[in-house]
Amino acid sequence: MRRMLFAAVTMFMLLALSGCGGGSSPPPTFVTTITSDPAVDGDIELNNGVFTTTQGTTPTLLAGLDPLVIGSEFRAFLDFPLTGAVPLGALIDSATLDIFIVSVDSAANSVPIRIELVSFPPLDLRGVDFDQPALIDAAIVAPIFQADVGRHVSIDVTPLLAEAQRRGLANFQIRILEDFGPVIRGVIEIDETGVRAPLLEVVYF
Repeated sequence: MRRMLFAAVTMFMLLALSGCGGGSSPPPTFVTTITSDPAVDGDIELNNGVFTTTQGTTPTLLAGLDPLVIGSEFRAFLDFPLTGAVPLGALIDSATLDIFIVSVDSAANSVPIRIELVSFPPLDLRGVDFDQPALIDAAIVAPIFQADVGRHVSIDVTPLLAEAQRRGLANFQIRILEDFGPVIRGVIEIDETGVRAPLLEVVYF
């Protein structure tokens, strides 16, 4: 009798646990990759108060402080279309920016870069966009090393894309510049062509 009772109680507990576990599965995740729009990507040079804008016509983009020309600074701008790639309302699990480094022109071992979430006109990059306030205070800071030349570099930009998604932005637009702080003169060159073009990998659910 005790054995039958024990078996019945055990079976009841197993069924109960099985029922509870049925709703605990994590939601499915989806992965998409988005190439930056070469017609919108560009850079701006500020040279002793004069802005020079290049957009949609260059195979590379520049960011950083010119090591040879004092007073010259470059900032790069990238545009990733989100419409049709990441559904509105989707939650961002991770976002990784992939850039191919063509060159690092600096006497230092590395150039600290800063990536900010910004908004700029798709086909009319202007001097005012050079230091237009970022959409949020948060920024991604990462060093680009001399050893990265000729290689793809992956940078986690999850907080920036999550904010863009929260705002319902149709495009994920970022500005790449040298990080604030100690002056380290150096310019990085980012490839814009073919399989080396900037890429955004997004995992969402």
